[in-house]
Amino acid sequence: MRQAGRSLPEYRALKEKHSFLELVRTPELAAEVTLQPIRRFGFDAAVLFSDILVVPEAMGQPYYFREKGGGIEMEFAVNSLSEIQRLNQDQAIERLSYVADALDLIKPALGGETALLGFAGSPWTLARYMVEGSSSGKTDRAKELFYSEPLLFAKLMEKLTVVVTDFLLLQIKHGAEAIQIFDSNGDILADAAYEEASARWIRQIITEIGDKVPVILFSRGVPNRLDSLVSTGANVLSIDWPQPLAEVRRQLPSNVGVQGNLDPFLLTTSPELVAAETARILNEMKGLSGHVFNLGHGVPPNAKLECIQALVDTVRSV
Repeated sequence: MRQAGRSLPEYRALKEKHSFLELVRTPELAAEVTLQPIRRFGFDAAVLFSDILVVPEAMGQPYYFREKGGGIEMEFAVNSLSEIQRLNQDQAIERLSYVADALDLIKPALGGETALLGFAGSPWTLARYMVEGSSSGKTDRAKELFYSEPLLFAKLMEKLTVVVTDFLLLQIKHGAEAIQIFDSNGDILADAAYEEASARWIRQIITEIGDKVPVILFSRGVPNRLDSLVSTGANVLSIDWPQPLAEVRRQLPSNVGVQGNLDPFLLTTSPELVAAETARILNEMKGLSGHVFNLGHGVPPNAKLECIQALVDTVRSV
């Protein structure tokens, strides 16, 4: 489960001593945060502790967390040709070497018992932060760039696609056994725009990865764009919680798996409710192949430990 560690007391203890960005950029700390939920819950896979915005940062667009009001602020917004040209794709992977160092610590610590997953944000999702200049989401500057200046938009996406591809290949080289691409902002695009604004760039990334490791693709707003998502070449589609998972499974080719899709909010309720809803999803998926049980998104910060444990116990009991 992505972000599984941030509800843990041992993670909060680290956060009292280190900022989030220090945890991300320090290999020993990133490895520790990755391993904490594995030690406590024994999940089948560990998800690298990092952040999708390390990619634009490595390209020369730093970011920080606002002290007041929360959220993310980019040091500058990318809205012009000169700002896109300012982004450096050639040295980005070198600047992300701390991620490789973290993976080199995590992999042996898992002892061959637990899979290791890497991840990155999709070019479209990264572009939205970069063009907006923050996580506020109050405007749609990325959509404006896509519709009004398609050539400029394509230049940005081409750079991002190269760096995201190289970043994922770096993670694979250093032990990631599967990778996840998070197209978390895919849902703000109209279905007619999704192919050109997002899917085509994801497809390029997955084509470059080839058959090195399985690729999991998460995109919100699934119902009317399954064909486009399948066409990216992803091995598994991660489905958000509003979607009826069994229905999605029946619409997919047999060679494409599904991951999901318990509502993360339930982890803030009670173990009994989590167990019941987990069992409901498993029962609905009974007899259907290619299902990886997971949440429909990341673990909320206020998730209760007893609720996470109830989820694990229910899945294992079935």
